[in-house]
Amino acid sequence: MKTPAGRSTVRPKASVALVVARWNREITDVLAAGAERTAKEAGMSVERFGVAGSFELPAAVALLADTGRFDAVVPIGCLIRGETPHFDVLARSVTDGLMQLSLTYPCAIPFGVLTCDTYEQARQRAGGTEGNKGEETMEAAFDLLALRQMVAKAAPAARRSAAARSGVTSAKRRRSPGKA
Repeated sequence: MKTPAGRSTVRPKASVALVVARWNREITDVLAAGAERTAKEAGMSVERFGVAGSFELPAAVALLADTGRFDAVVPIGCLIRGETPHFDVLARSVTDGLMQLSLTYPCAIPFGVLTCDTYEQARQRAGGTEGNKGEETMEAAFDLLALRQMVAKAAPAARRSAAARSGVTSAKRRRSPGKA
């Protein structure tokens, strides 16, 4: 497993939903296996769900995120360029949809959709010379979970500090000149 320098090694216990597109299944199955293995090695529980293709991933991610049962919802898909603009339309729609969900929901939602020009490029990213991008997608979920954990720990202190500043300001207002 490739791990870029500086990558968080925090692996909090979590419940993960893995959503796998069946289109280009020979690629997505390998990516999903890498993601699932990575999560289980970190002690996480994984539930796997299937959808027809990458276009259905944003809807499935939203449904699963809405349940509140999962700390991370990890989409896995593979789009391969063809001879028509279909690839461009799907790649943009899926990317935009997943990005919007990742900004909307508190659970970790990384981007696990390959967008390749050729089948060979996809194969190389699904366990070939480029590694397994499914593993890397799960690592991205770990990083988001670790960040969420860090922010949650810092939040109580920040709230106390904000409350203290707020109390000072209101006390100054009560004693302003001209008031009896």
